Amino acid sequence: MLPAPFAPLRRRDWLRAAAVALALPGAAAWALPPRTLEFPRDFGSHPELRTEWWYITGHVRAAAQLYGFQVTFFRSRVDAARDMRSELAARQLVFAHAALTDLGGRKLYHDQRIARAGLGIAEAATHDTAIHLRDWSLVRVGAPESRYTARIETPDFGLDLTMQATQPPLLQGAQGLSRKGPEPGQASYYYSEPQLAVSGSLMLRGQQLTIDDAPAPANRAWMDHEWSEALMHPEAVGWDWIGMNLDDGSALTAFRLRRADGSTVWTGGSLRKAGHSAVQVFANASVRFTARRTWTSASSRAVYPVHWHIATPAGDFAVRALLDDQELDSRSSTGAIYWEGLCDLLDAQGSRIGRGYLEMTGYADRLHLK
Repeated sequence: MLPAPFAPLRRRDWLRAAAVALALPGAAAWALPPRTLEFPRDFGSHPELRTEWWYITGHVRAAAQLYGFQVTFFRSRVDAARDMRSELAARQLVFAHAALTDLGGRKLYHDQRIARAGLGIAEAATHDTAIHLRDWSLVRVGAPESRYTARIETPDFGLDLTMQATQPPLLQGAQGLSRKGPEPGQASYYYSEPQLAVSGSLMLRGQQLTIDDAPAPANRAWMDHEWSEALMHPEAVGWDWIGMNLDDGSALTAFRLRRADGSTVWTGGSLRKAGHSAVQVFANASVRFTARRTWTSASSRAVYPVHWHIATPAGDFAVRALLDDQELDSRSSTGAIYWEGLCDLLDAQGSRIGRGYLEMTGYADRLHLK
């Protein structure tokens, strides 16, 4: 057994570090300075900041059936190991979630992984998006347009995807600096790549399914990349977030941070219309989420709104889950239970105008230490 100053972190320490980095309230953080995002460098990792994620969601048709998918890689700085001299010290953690929603079979499949960075097991490159965790990977190439490849293999499902940018990156907030609360330290650097054109194949229960060759708005994905030193506001227990690819090529984001009683701490979002470079940024308190229908998880007993009315400065919308049970249990990696699912976007008249993902955290429990 290695002496304490050289000992690698134990698994419960990984989970503790992951939980702290993602959202535990109560710690102060210094304000992030405004800066110009530079690509391709900012496609890569930023290990000097506490937490970071690359988050891809999308929908595809394969064998004439609709599927949703999620691939998320996280990087977390482990402050407890920063002064350790051993090469085995876990200074950075990499963990990942993957999910496949089978709409025809009415079932969600998901898996998760966690490992310390280094030793060839896991890494998040700094020069560009190039992340792997064992045999799971997400890699970006291309200039100026991005092309992402994602490779995920699990016992129940697999993803072998190519996602081609059709639009330039969308800088969220104030040119890429997105506020997440009333304190200056509650902010992140944040950009999105909406309207990614998806091709490749899925694997489901041993059967390979080639994604159908179909024009937009079929087979579209959304990529978020966000990195920060900040934690959530102490009053916040979670958030509600949407990223929606509209059928006309527009891109809609809306989010709120939420207290335990359901009231709102902070809101934000944006709309970029098809064919336009300008982004309409939604100021705090200009977005309102109103639940229309809920679903109760038989596993966690959490009650999730699965039909929302969302009022924004760009108009009123409805978000409606295509499958109620899209809850993910990630307690073996990030320590959280959350809802992440494929939804339709409706306009004020009830007509479907887009499709994308809704994420809801903090309903089963606030992120907490093990």
